[in-house]
Amino acid sequence: MRRDTHLHKTPAAERGITMVELLVVLSIISLISALVVVNVLPERDRAAVRKAQIDIGVIESALDQFRLDMFNYPTTEQGLEALVREPSNVAPAASFRPGGYLRGGAPLDPWGNPYQYRFPGERGVVDIFSYGADGREGGEGLNADIGNWADEEA
Repeated sequence: MRRDTHLHKTPAAERGITMVELLVVLSIISLISALVVVNVLPERDRAAVRKAQIDIGVIESALDQFRLDMFNYPTTEQGLEALVREPSNVAPAASFRPGGYLRGGAPLDPWGNPYQYRFPGERGVVDIFSYGADGREGGEGLNADIGNWADEEA
């Protein structure tokens, strides 16, 4: 009598994942990730520029309120800090709004740099601007300066 050596076969459900299947799944995940990154990153950049434009509008409104109360804009030396804390050596100091004109202090631009301020301005009565992503004057695209002036390219 011959004894068959019975090899125990495992059902397909218990075999596990093969290396090829794992590589296929990883390839699909990589492809989907690449598509998401290519489509999302430009939106993030546009959102940063839009946030800077909105911040500049808020700062400009706060400066206008400051001017109404104090009868003039802060000097370049006083800067945007004058919207947060009462500047020294200002004649009608009693008119300064309690709590200041910007809640939470002067904001930083989306790239972590302080907004720039000039009075008198070179492009308007006051200039409020960000140097863009590179933090330097000038530039193009994402590195272009963003300010409260009308676009000269339009």
